[in-house]
Amino acid sequence: MFGWTGNFLRVDLSAGHVYVQRYDGNLARKYVGGRGYSIKILWDEVPPGANPLGPENRLVLSIGPLTGIPGPSTGKLVVAAKSPLTYGYGDGNVGTRAAVMLKRAGYDAIIISGISKKPVYIYIEDGKTEILDAEDLWGLDTFRTEKVLAKRHGADTGILSIGPAGENKVKYATVMSQEGRSGGRTGMGAVMGSKRLKAIVIRGTREASIANPEEYRKVASEAYRDVRSRPGYSFWRRQGTMAAIQWSQENSVLPVRNFSEGIFEEAENIDGFAMEKIKVGQRGCPLCNAICGNIVGDSEDMIAELDYENVALLGSNLGIGDLRKIATLNRLADMWGIDTIGLGVAIGFAMEASERGLIKDKIEWGDFEAARDLAENIVYRRSGLGKLLGESIAKVAETLGGESFAMHVKGLSITGYDCHAAPGMALSYAVSPIGAHHKDAWVISWEVKTDRLSYGKEKAEKVLELQRIRGGFFETLVACRLPWVEVGLDIEWYVKLFNLATGIKWGVSDHLKVAERILNHIRAYWVREHIAGGIGWNRDKDLPPRKWFEKPLTKGPYTGAKLDFNRFQGLLDSYYEIIGWDKRGIPRYSTLKRYDLLDVAQVLSKYVKLEP
Repeated sequence: MFGWTGNFLRVDLSAGHVYVQRYDGNLARKYVGGRGYSIKILWDEVPPGANPLGPENRLVLSIGPLTGIPGPSTGKLVVAAKSPLTYGYGDGNVGTRAAVMLKRAGYDAIIISGISKKPVYIYIEDGKTEILDAEDLWGLDTFRTEKVLAKRHGADTGILSIGPAGENKVKYATVMSQEGRSGGRTGMGAVMGSKRLKAIVIRGTREASIANPEEYRKVASEAYRDVRSRPGYSFWRRQGTMAAIQWSQENSVLPVRNFSEGIFEEAENIDGFAMEKIKVGQRGCPLCNAICGNIVGDSEDMIAELDYENVALLGSNLGIGDLRKIATLNRLADMWGIDTIGLGVAIGFAMEASERGLIKDKIEWGDFEAARDLAENIVYRRSGLGKLLGESIAKVAETLGGESFAMHVKGLSITGYDCHAAPGMALSYAVSPIGAHHKDAWVISWEVKTDRLSYGKEKAEKVLELQRIRGGFFETLVACRLPWVEVGLDIEWYVKLFNLATGIKWGVSDHLKVAERILNHIRAYWVREHIAGGIGWNRDKDLPPRKWFEKPLTKGPYTGAKLDFNRFQGLLDSYYEIIGWDKRGIPRYSTLKRYDLLDVAQVLSKYVKLEP
């Protein structure tokens, strides 16, 4: 096999056993890597209805055929498991040196099962793997953990770790790397914590096996040059995703006060230009020449890495208009290993609940000190409100009676785009493979340029088109989508690099077929797990938050706008029809057959009757 290593590393923490599994090219061609390998492993190996925080769950860290081989932004890996937040398929991607090192160590995935009796970390060096004691690391934040491990094993190692949030099983704890690289907002840090796995350290020295190395290097160099030559490249390097603050404000989609409005009165104080005034440096993922991590000084005289989602959810969404204070919340979240988006939604919910008198705690909009204290309470689960907010926002709302303003889909918190006046983006959140997330179909940038308030079939078609590219193509290679999204790098570059790395002659359509196979497999997993776990399944799971239907905008050019429930149901029907699912949002038998998933259909039919 070229491009792939053909090896999975398996670690059973209960037994303390490590071994290498060989797999053949059929799996590689069918699922490619990354998200594809993850859903296949979880479907096959995690018993239906299993406890996400139990020993039977698998933590999968997976790369793809381009990962770790020089090419535009090919330094990423996917971390996946059954989600303790949603009880469905959960994953996230991390730009990290660990991705490059995993390829050089000779593995396409690490599959971790069981629960250790005491805190441990995994150390991988080429063909050698050890499970080592982590008693001295337990309780440390992610920044300190990485410093200790880098000193112990070398600064050139790739390190993934969890902080107190993961140790305390906060349901939206993440996996962290390099003091700002975060992944797995679906609770992958909590899964690591449940296994008492503090960190994974990887060192690899092997050269990747490439079918046509000379031509690959030539094409990769050309692709890197193309990235730099793009008209928007210099501005992207200045602001990165932080430019989206101004864009979202101008288009009335910036989340404000728990997604009640789309315009923030202090937006100029927290946008990309404000960031440039306090910027002290940049960080980027390995193998990337479109670096977007902006480093600023925060309100506690430390540094933090900012991007749009962090600032939107911990800033305007909480009514906080001081960028340095927002940076402090962001830095603390990274140190603690907790999702900044989930944290922002949890605190925003608490602020609105306080305003409505549903809780005794007084937490006012814009109160930075109260937000900071509550964040720490959540991470360490010290009191009643903090313990509760460490659960999914769906459970919080069910407990407190705030379903009308709980901003989530399937338990996963909404990311940084208000959709009162954006039905296409609301659909994107509704049918995302992991719950409410923009990464699979950031359709809103297209939607605001078209018939924005319409519910036409073309919006469902665009959502699926983007899901196939963003959540399928890039999440299996594994590579970052941002050079394509932000500076317009043609995806044909990645097709060429895939063919040269693997020796396979595929076109874009071949990759998109794999992407749809994975979309259908993931949806089958959701249905199976929710039914097997006693949660049940119906199309209401594919609905965006009630607030967008019930409470209209009161500011800006879209004053009075809100989603129309019946028209949204029609848009959802359009999506189901296009992708080949029935009215319940369940893949049809014929659809699973079309994507060579008859084995999946056979299992799924034990839980629910499949329509033909």
